[in-house]
Amino acid sequence: MHDAITISLTVDCPWQSVYEVFWRPEAFPLWASGLSQSQLSRQGERWLTQGPEGSVFIRFTPHNPYGVMDHWVELEDGQEVRQEIYVPLRIIANGDGAEVQLTLFRLPLMDEAADEATFQRDADWVRRDLAALKALAETTISISAG
Repeated sequence: MHDAITISLTVDCPWQSVYEVFWRPEAFPLWASGLSQSQLSRQGERWLTQGPEGSVFIRFTPHNPYGVMDHWVELEDGQEVRQEIYVPLRIIANGDGAEVQLTLFRLPLMDEAADEATFQRDADWVRRDLAALKALAETTISISAG
């Protein structure tokens, strides 16, 4: 088992509306900063983008009635060995609003000394991205609802 933290953020919009606006792969670059600098292109069941280390493939959970936006990120390590990272992402009801929850797993491939700093950096990155989703949702959904 891996160490993990779940990062949660409350959004002042109905959960179904948040899910419907953001579940599509094409919507991820609007708020996920790791995808905002390059194009996503469909490659069969996966989506291709470019990361700092090379090609990145992403598989997304299909549309569903549960608010599940899980995805799997497949990275190259520079030697054409691929590592797949599972990213659980959920939009759940919180009264009249939504809770956006992303579980971040500590990757096992890092050395022990760098591991904690990298994990905290990744957690901060997730918090910034979820804050961007919140701001976009509360602006976009409020405008379209009004």
